[in-house]
Amino acid sequence: MDSQRLILFFVFSFSVFLLLDAWQRDQPPTAPTAVSQQQRGGAQPGQAAIPAPAQTPVPGDKLVASQAVKPPEGTAVLPKGDTLQVETDFLRAEINTAGGDLRRLEFKKHRATLDKNKNFVLFDSKPDHVYIAQSGLIGANLPNHRSTYTASATSYELAEGTDKIEVRLEAPESGGLKVVKIYRFHRSSYVIDVGYEISNQGPVEVQPFAYFQLLRDNKPPDGDSAMLPTYTGAAVYTDKDKFQKVAFGDIEKAKTPYPKNGNDGWIAMLQHYFFSAWLPKNGAPREFYTRLLDGGLYSAGVIVPAGAIQSGKNGMLTVPLYAGPQEQDKLAKLALGLDLTIDYGWLTIIAVPLFWVLSWLHQWVGNWGVAIIVLTVLIKLLFYPLSQASYRSMGKMRVLAPKLQKLKEQYGSDRQRLQQAMMGLYKTEKINPLGGCLPIVVQIPVFISLYWVLLASVELRHAPFMLWINDLASPDPWFVLPVLMGATMIIQTRLNPEPPDPVQAKVMKIMPVAFSIFFFFFPSGLVLYWLINNILSIAQQWHINRVLERDNRNQPRKT
Repeated sequence: MDSQRLILFFVFSFSVFLLLDAWQRDQPPTAPTAVSQQQRGGAQPGQAAIPAPAQTPVPGDKLVASQAVKPPEGTAVLPKGDTLQVETDFLRAEINTAGGDLRRLEFKKHRATLDKNKNFVLFDSKPDHVYIAQSGLIGANLPNHRSTYTASATSYELAEGTDKIEVRLEAPESGGLKVVKIYRFHRSSYVIDVGYEISNQGPVEVQPFAYFQLLRDNKPPDGDSAMLPTYTGAAVYTDKDKFQKVAFGDIEKAKTPYPKNGNDGWIAMLQHYFFSAWLPKNGAPREFYTRLLDGGLYSAGVIVPAGAIQSGKNGMLTVPLYAGPQEQDKLAKLALGLDLTIDYGWLTIIAVPLFWVLSWLHQWVGNWGVAIIVLTVLIKLLFYPLSQASYRSMGKMRVLAPKLQKLKEQYGSDRQRLQQAMMGLYKTEKINPLGGCLPIVVQIPVFISLYWVLLASVELRHAPFMLWINDLASPDPWFVLPVLMGATMIIQTRLNPEPPDPVQAKVMKIMPVAFSIFFFFFPSGLVLYWLINNILSIAQQWHINRVLERDNRNQPRKT
């Protein structure tokens, strides 16, 4: 090797490659190709699919919906009905009487990505974007998401001193079956209970199934960029098969990498910082499904049995819907594995402890930016022995730089003799040219994990630091932090030994500028981490260089 700095260059380049690979693996898929209704086995456009009667399930059969038809398919054109307004201390919701769909959901505690003067909207049904929650019953004479409901009011508001509010939607009675669809909103909660009251006044027993699905296009959320893409798509969790993503591309190709049946688990639709998930109670059979619908819409849902309802009896079924931010301290309490919706990549095992330390520091200092600085110092102290060995190796190489240059001038273009002479010099001076490599490699997973923590944690979204930095999850609007980081990188390169090869030396001089531009698109919280880390590294390397240079001057010169 020509120099230790060249080794570090390749190691650092490899770490950047790992970052880029992690960014690219969840790129949003391209728009779906046209798929015929015959291929999908769904209803023709413009026709409302009518569910067939559910048959009696076979005892002990693990499949739920194999004994019933699938939920009716939808189209990009949603049926029109009356809009019901619901407001709690956390949410503003709009429910449409056509299908009883939850077609708009606004979060009062979170600002919009592009316009912070507006509230963030998760569910919406605009001409250019559809993301809604639907549900219905499967069986003869039972309402589905194409049925029309009626309500006693058009506006509902959570009153002071109450913990919940109900919205009751009545479906037309048919075949002796009377159904009421119920939305139950809770105070200070993003959980919405969606249920059905079924009154069987007919002459025979019924055994309906209920389906709960999320309908969405593949449009990425506002603020998602090609430089920092995040995953948008479905996900399924069961205790046996754990967390599995179901990308829109898999749905297009009818791939089912997830378990279809189980007695536990949930299904969700994910995007950056926020998600929605149906959370059936564990211990009951269920079937998960995903489908590509007309107009480039995707559905991800779960089918559960409502149980047998004898003539003259009533039945009740409720499934919670979580639609809110990916807050780590709350998700695991709602359902097993729900905290895995926070995507920390393949280094989750390191990223999760890092977040908890960062969160704990935030409780003490009260500012996420200050917490990042303190965490950076703690990580630097943790890796101090390793980085000390690395910087000491580079410092020795810096001291040897004049001797290496003389060898290069002595042997000229004879690369073989030059390499032999360099290795002899390393042996004489007791320097391992690879001595600084391993410590850097060990720290790479921590750097990448912290990157994912700062990118994926909703707690840092719109979190201010100081002065012009009012959102640690967004790039620096004035590019001050990236420029400062580039300046610290320039200082670092001057403290390290310069490669003897002129081309390598030029590359090392260009790197700080290139990385500064690259970091223009990074969250300012991550750039803040790198800046503080560079400053601490400069101080450590400067101190080591001074000690080595002093020792070199004090050594008796050989004659």
